[in-house]
Amino acid sequence: MGIVDLAALGESFTRDPYPVYARLRAEGPVHRIRMPEGGAPAWLVVGYEAGRAALADPRLSKDWGKASPALPLAAVSSGPHMLRADPPDHTRLRKLIAREFTARRVAELAPRVQRTTDTLLDRMLAAPEGRVDLVEALSFPLPISVICELIGVPDLDRASFRTWSNDALGATDPEDRAVAAAAMARYIVELVDGKRRRPGRDLLSALIHGSDEDGDRLSHEELVGTTWLLLVAGHETTVNLISNGVLALLTHPDQLAVLRADFTLIDSAVEEMLRYDGPVETPTFRFTTEPVTIGGTLIPAGGELVLVAMADANHDPARFPSPQRFDISRDTRGHVAFGHGIHYCLGAPLARLEARIAIRTLLERCADLTLDIHPAALTWRSGMLIRGPRSLPVRFKL
Repeated sequence: MGIVDLAALGESFTRDPYPVYARLRAEGPVHRIRMPEGGAPAWLVVGYEAGRAALADPRLSKDWGKASPALPLAAVSSGPHMLRADPPDHTRLRKLIAREFTARRVAELAPRVQRTTDTLLDRMLAAPEGRVDLVEALSFPLPISVICELIGVPDLDRASFRTWSNDALGATDPEDRAVAAAAMARYIVELVDGKRRRPGRDLLSALIHGSDEDGDRLSHEELVGTTWLLLVAGHETTVNLISNGVLALLTHPDQLAVLRADFTLIDSAVEEMLRYDGPVETPTFRFTTEPVTIGGTLIPAGGELVLVAMADANHDPARFPSPQRFDISRDTRGHVAFGHGIHYCLGAPLARLEARIAIRTLLERCADLTLDIHPAALTWRSGMLIRGPRSLPVRFKL
């Protein structure tokens, strides 16, 4: 099997990876690739059925301790957390977090999400000449404000944190990723220590001081890792869900008109946004603990890196007819934008809540919102993890 050098495809792959994945899928479900991030070798799984099965395969470990030492990669998070753990450690960590990160706590955030959205749009609509970058005006500040409110860190240095997060998750230079991860780690340790000294009624305080019925609680290292996960995953997914979703609407005016005519379709629209161009292209890394055969291809044991192209799974015509068509009335059940199996995103309800409120309110208040750039001129986040435009220029009438 020859190696497919995705790194050599450059900006064209970053901008639109779907045709590349479709060509690979036509040849089979597993391919040996070289990643854009530092040229690391990996096994890429494409297609819906193969991808969904791989996401739930216990032979593919999330534990970086199982990774081959030959891989030119390093973990970027600030400590152990549930996305870097297998059962039983994963089961324990997820249980402790889920006890506090409840559906009720998320639902109670809805008024806060609405108030923050309204404030941001007030500011946006006051922009001179009726032009803004939607990422700067709404997509980024909304979810970072909400996750900070949830965790209880209102004084987060958002400019620095955004730079660290972008570099840690998407920089193609491993050294840049490591520097950003180290800076973020130092910052989060200070956050956790501060909240330990001055607890509040927030999620981080509850995680620090809470325990389960057996008295189990998160260690200091687990608290640091979990805070990293909540802060990074808690805003990155939603930033790009909002940006990608608005971009899809503005480039499909027929669907935009359908939604404007009937906002009861907002839930369905958000699900189609997740399927059509979701914020996570491939999930965090998995490593083989024993040989795994997928579609007749043997992936060796020994900590080989496996990536599941969730973006392609959601574009597989065998599961979603005419997948390249953006259709907010489509039956999207079964999409894997938030993963599948035991690592299904715990924050999915919060991301959906924020996207519903933000996009509906934006469209209600901006009846003439249009794209202020040709779609081909957009620059996209680098790397294969997070998918979204770096900026999204829009305009509206004052």
